[in-house]
Amino acid sequence: MQYLGEIISIGVAFSWTATALLSEMGSKRMGNVTLNFTRMAIALIFSAILFWIVTGSPLPAKASTEAYLWMMLSGLVGYVIGDFCLFQCYIIIGSKFGQLFMTLAPITAAIMAWITLGQQLRATAIIAMAVTLTGIAITVLGRGGDNHRLSLKLPLNGVLFAIGAAVCQGVGLVLSKIGMNHYEASLAVPCDEWILPFYANVFRCIAGIIGFALLLMFHEGFGSLRKNITDRTSMTVATLTTIFGPFVGVGCSLLAVQYTSAGIASTLMALTPIIIILPAWWLFKQPITLKSVIGACISVAGVSLFFLL
Repeated sequence: MQYLGEIISIGVAFSWTATALLSEMGSKRMGNVTLNFTRMAIALIFSAILFWIVTGSPLPAKASTEAYLWMMLSGLVGYVIGDFCLFQCYIIIGSKFGQLFMTLAPITAAIMAWITLGQQLRATAIIAMAVTLTGIAITVLGRGGDNHRLSLKLPLNGVLFAIGAAVCQGVGLVLSKIGMNHYEASLAVPCDEWILPFYANVFRCIAGIIGFALLLMFHEGFGSLRKNITDRTSMTVATLTTIFGPFVGVGCSLLAVQYTSAGIASTLMALTPIIIILPAWWLFKQPITLKSVIGACISVAGVSLFFLL
């Protein structure tokens, strides 16, 4: 099919939309930390099954200790801190606004890559940052009170969690890239390129399990975990969240760039803040306003500038 890559990319955007909606639902039902710990455990089980089917062994390919440490650092930043902030913002401001703020992740990744990897920060990237920030500002700011000054229309703690999630995702992405470079370079036996991110992600999940286990110990307690793993609805939501995120989403995103350019694929996959508007209204009764639609479209346009220019 001529547009197979584009079709897959749009499918990924819908997959990530489902992940965001399910994560909001699961966080409110199970609790932030319990859901994240359960997701990490399910992801490891799915990874072992995938490796066993593809390679005959449930374990990832061996690499250097340095590679493991980089990937676990990426998991600490991206999963433990980042997903904790993301799921907490879902509870406070909802997945629709949470996904809007996640358009800041490419900005963070670009700045982090400029600092750590020496990648050039082009003028178009700065323009893209300004466009993305403008779209977010249009959505979350408004005039209020007698003085008609601009004010934030969302709870401040929810916004701070959302920004923290976007920053951690961007930083975690760069750390993951560094880790995968070390992983690939230290492999004793070369592996298929498509499975390398799944190998590396195992160590991110291990860091996630350790981090969320500590948070469970000091934050929610293991009673919540015991209660939810015996609840069929909770486990269904957690399993679907894991499938649509790390497996269908990540796997299809890797497949999409094999059939179309990375710029087009990345832009289409960034449509989640627009796609999520209607189902968020249907599921959670989050109002749809012209300003929120315009703001989401402008933010997505800003993201597309990163990849197309």
